[in-house]
Amino acid sequence: MDARKPISTPFTSSSTADEVLQGIDLTGLRAIVTGASSGLGAETARALASAGAEVTLAVRNTAAGGVVAETIGKSTGRIRPHVVRLDLADRASVARCVDAWDGPLHLLINNAGVVTGGLERTQEGWELQFATNHLGHFALATGLHHALARGAADRDGARIVSVSSTAHMRSGIDFDDLHFERRSYDPQIAYAQSKTANSLFAVEATHRWASDGIVANAVNPGGVATGLQRNFTPEQKASLDAAEAAGVFTYKTVEQGAATSIVAAVAPEFAHSGGHYLDDAQEACTVPNDADLAQHPHGVKEWALDPATAKRLWSVSTDLLRVRPRPGPGPVRHAGGTGRLLGRRAAR
Repeated sequence: MDARKPISTPFTSSSTADEVLQGIDLTGLRAIVTGASSGLGAETARALASAGAEVTLAVRNTAAGGVVAETIGKSTGRIRPHVVRLDLADRASVARCVDAWDGPLHLLINNAGVVTGGLERTQEGWELQFATNHLGHFALATGLHHALARGAADRDGARIVSVSSTAHMRSGIDFDDLHFERRSYDPQIAYAQSKTANSLFAVEATHRWASDGIVANAVNPGGVATGLQRNFTPEQKASLDAAEAAGVFTYKTVEQGAATSIVAAVAPEFAHSGGHYLDDAQEACTVPNDADLAQHPHGVKEWALDPATAKRLWSVSTDLLRVRPRPGPGPVRHAGGTGRLLGRRAAR
């Protein structure tokens, strides 16, 4: 484990995004927030805009995104955020979003997330949670690397914030069966794997891009009631209730949940330091892979920060995204050996 002292900030679990931004002027900063049509993403975008940032909401539902943008514009008296369509499970959508971006980018907040109650796959056959939460954001960030490098030259650095979760403590990366083609499907393990991947992305992105002035950090927003939980199965709800009862987390407000993302986005302590995992506005302590979640609810497991694993995941992700997608109708849920299209899925 890393023996150095974790990076600390003046903020706590009860701090809000606005408190983190107090006295900070973000005029001229260009930011993208994914999944900003509700919940944590919307609050993160609002806070950034209130400090003067030019914010783009990258969302699947542009109508909902438009409502959020209008609300932010009116409530802050600042520039109304832009809205672009982004479906992270659709490589063509990610490519269009990247191609449409013009000019420097100073801050990318990979906030969007999806939780499924059963096995769903993309048209490539990828497990949907891993494909959306990790691969989609990976494609977006790598596609915007040049824009981030330009942004870093503009403002003495650019940052990426990768929203992870305490759930990462449930699973590392199963490179032998990333997409649950052989093992029994457990949506909670699939989600956990994707959240570990979010942290590992920050490790390797910083390793590769720090020389360009780009750093990436992972954050755990904590327990926040958002649309992410709307389609939980009874088993998932029971697991969440048990975790709360065991003291793994206590619910935060959306304003408090967004604070850790804002710390990673603007705090001077992380201006040129990346590859970290933040919890409650501080860098978390690293714990062994066999550590009990209930005893270390604010830690980060070694498997989520391991440089060798991060490098391997980057290589595997790059190879997966090189393969041409096969034609198909889109995400499919498999139940009893058959597949059917889903009309809804929980997403930030």
